[in-house]
Amino acid sequence: MRALRPGPTASLYVCGITPYDATHLGHAFTYLTYDLVQRVLRDAGHEVRYVQNVTDVDDPLLERADRDGIDWRDLARREIDLFRADMTALRVLPPDHYVGVVEAVPLIVEMIGQLVERGAAYSVEGDLYFSVSSAKEFGEVARLSPAQMLALSAERGGDPGRPGKKDPLDPLLWRAERPGEPSWPSPFGPGRPGWHVECSAIARHHLGAPIDIQGGGSDLVFPHHECSAAHAEVAGGAAPFARAYVHTAMVGLDGHKMSKSRGNLEFVSRLLAGGADPAAIRLALLHHHHTVEWEWTPADLPAADLMVRRWRAAAALPAPAAPDAGRLLAVVRDRLADGLDAPGAVTAVDEWVTAALGAGGAGVGASGASGGTDVLESVTVRDIVDALLGIDLGSGLPRGT
Repeated sequence: MRALRPGPTASLYVCGITPYDATHLGHAFTYLTYDLVQRVLRDAGHEVRYVQNVTDVDDPLLERADRDGIDWRDLARREIDLFRADMTALRVLPPDHYVGVVEAVPLIVEMIGQLVERGAAYSVEGDLYFSVSSAKEFGEVARLSPAQMLALSAERGGDPGRPGKKDPLDPLLWRAERPGEPSWPSPFGPGRPGWHVECSAIARHHLGAPIDIQGGGSDLVFPHHECSAAHAEVAGGAAPFARAYVHTAMVGLDGHKMSKSRGNLEFVSRLLAGGADPAAIRLALLHHHHTVEWEWTPADLPAADLMVRRWRAAAALPAPAAPDAGRLLAVVRDRLADGLDAPGAVTAVDEWVTAALGAGGAGVGASGASGGTDVLESVTVRDIVDALLGIDLGSGLPRGT
């Protein structure tokens, strides 16, 4: 990971969903991580330019649409709307630009053309591939052995065994039109973009180069982020594509990573429909560091719900009972600045809450009603938790962002 030293404006690009089965808690954990990144940067005085893509045309989406007998565009729209509603409920700050591949095809075609001009692309039976040998920095993002890269390429959407490729790791830039598949015109013939080049083109267009932070799940380190960086660096003639990378660990359920293919998913929308407090869902996720794999259990949500109610009760205490909030602000900032230590920040708030309830919480019920009058001290704590952790302590309902 490269050190991050953003200027007055920090640029953040995060790889978005493929909209055919959204939003499970693995998605929510990922985008909550970059929500925290935004909040920390803004709190430090930076402006943030944030772009997120959505892969609204790809093999998994087309396959799911075919299976369910629905037009792939309708499926994509439905799942994108659901995803955005879930993010709003969880109070995740939205990106400045939310860009679908379909609308970005002209940008992608333009960038592929640049790679062709630089001699970094070649054809295999009409499909256009990127030559990784043209990228001097290839391998610097993931830092894996050739054997590891080959294995992950085969596992994560690549085709290392295809005859005619110059290197098994060469990724697809442009897929020639197939019967029954969507396609767009291009100088390379009708077809559609490969996976990795979409993010390169969208990020370069909206954020320039280099960007400060590239983000996504840890399963995107290779080949996606490696290849995206290679495309951008060769097309632009300069490295690095991103100054820093932030990757989120996988979330498990029933002993396995949450996976659409396995079907072991817990959906945000299902929890919300069951009456879950969005703040409790968010707090349950904040209990985990973004670099550590963990498993969702049925006990997580009730425990988080109880904690949210305790926090709201403490925040409503009158001034004489409330401990100093200035130190809490310093500790929460310190924890988030130290590798985005969300669990440490949560612990700091909970310790403040325990002290507050112990000092003046007599008569404060689980519902959070204290009978006290809100004063500067408690409002400050509300603002700390709201601004830095994204949790509303003013009521049982999210206020929005």
